[in-house]
Amino acid sequence: MSKQFDVVVIGAGPGGYIAAIRAAQLGFKVACIDAWKNAKGEPAPGGTCTNVGCIPSKALLQSSEHYEHAGHSFAEHGIDIKSMHLNLPRMLKRKDHVVEQNNAGILFLFKKNKVSFFHGQGSFAKADANGYEIKITSASEESITGKHIIIATGSNARALPGTAFDEVNILSNDGALRIGDVPKKLGVIGAGVIGLEMGSVWRRLGAEVTILEGLPTFLGAVDEQIAKEAHKLFTKQGLNIHLGVKVGAIKNNKKTVSIAYTDAGGTEQSLEVDKLIVSIGRLPNTEGLNGAAVGLKLDEKGFVAVDEECKTNLPNVWAVGDVVRGPMLAHKAEEEGVAVAERIAGQHGHVNFNTIPWVIYTSPEIAWVGQTEQQLKAAGRSYKAGTFPFMANGRARALGDTSGMVKFLADATTDEILGVHMVGPAVSELIAEAVVAMEFRASAEDIARICHAHPSLSEATKEAALAVDKRTLNF
Repeated sequence: MSKQFDVVVIGAGPGGYIAAIRAAQLGFKVACIDAWKNAKGEPAPGGTCTNVGCIPSKALLQSSEHYEHAGHSFAEHGIDIKSMHLNLPRMLKRKDHVVEQNNAGILFLFKKNKVSFFHGQGSFAKADANGYEIKITSASEESITGKHIIIATGSNARALPGTAFDEVNILSNDGALRIGDVPKKLGVIGAGVIGLEMGSVWRRLGAEVTILEGLPTFLGAVDEQIAKEAHKLFTKQGLNIHLGVKVGAIKNNKKTVSIAYTDAGGTEQSLEVDKLIVSIGRLPNTEGLNGAAVGLKLDEKGFVAVDEECKTNLPNVWAVGDVVRGPMLAHKAEEEGVAVAERIAGQHGHVNFNTIPWVIYTSPEIAWVGQTEQQLKAAGRSYKAGTFPFMANGRARALGDTSGMVKFLADATTDEILGVHMVGPAVSELIAEAVVAMEFRASAEDIARICHAHPSLSEATKEAALAVDKRTLNF
């Protein structure tokens, strides 16, 4: 007879491992199954985010930013470096170590919270009177049974039709993190989060980077004013960004990749690069789940179909994170994981999709929450806007990074904050204040009246809130 659990979580990415821990905190007997393994063949929980996504990319972004500062910015601080060279193997080794620390941290948290961890591929075998039998396939095979099942299997990189990832010349986010030598010429298809972040890393390290984007506008989901500012800054840094292109034939040669494309003006162009990163979105990962064995329903796009509470069409089967509708963000997955664990316990778990923050970890960073100005215009909503540039912020001047701005959008009548948008230094941290304010339905005046430490970057948030009422103090 297989081991019995109250809750079985399939997948140990941000949504899965957090759901498992919260369920265990609530008194349930919990198991979590995950197949990720590191180069040594050891368990590597954390999913795409920890292993080939959020964590390693941030490690490389930080390292490459240090490298660029050492080569270009330290001199004005009175720090002269006579000889400098890039040790890429050591940089990549540090990135891998950061990942391993996070893997180990999750395993520690499972042990601390008494979550039983199983290393292998989890799949549905059958439904029975005790719940659902889940088969675990690894070096050997075993089965466990769970009364409640939480599917948290994440997503995979989308490949261009007819152009497979070989992770040598044509790279997904995984291969983009493991390039052994800085390419002289790097191509990127897709000017989204992954494309911009990975393009930024390799540009700083010396690559000539060309980004091809099919959409006619840059970062269409971002507030238009912020996107235009970011485009200007990235172009100035040296990223070659082409919008409105139509990608044609791609030829994977032994040492190069050739891309044929039509530019926005309709002219046929060609690009030859040493490496090509393809970042055109992600697909829900249901491969190997064997949902058909129990009648699990997928929607028309291949996501696990769920209602607003993350319930599937099957009793006591839930799904969270990238494998369901909504933004493919690690923190969204975490919030859904917590909410589902609490719903299983009879509590009222809640996720507010209107206050989920977004961040692009370029330099400068881009962050936002709530509605954009173009969305408010399309909806016919009356609003007021206020902006404040970092060039007028004392802490930004001291840091030597005065690029970008903070922007507030508030209801014209009630002054309720409808959206906050930022591009500039450390805005991934500053956006949290805006999320808190919007969760409590604060007004721009509320933020404007709160005392912010001086000198700090957060003063730009206060000043942008003041600007909604046209009464900034430092600009």
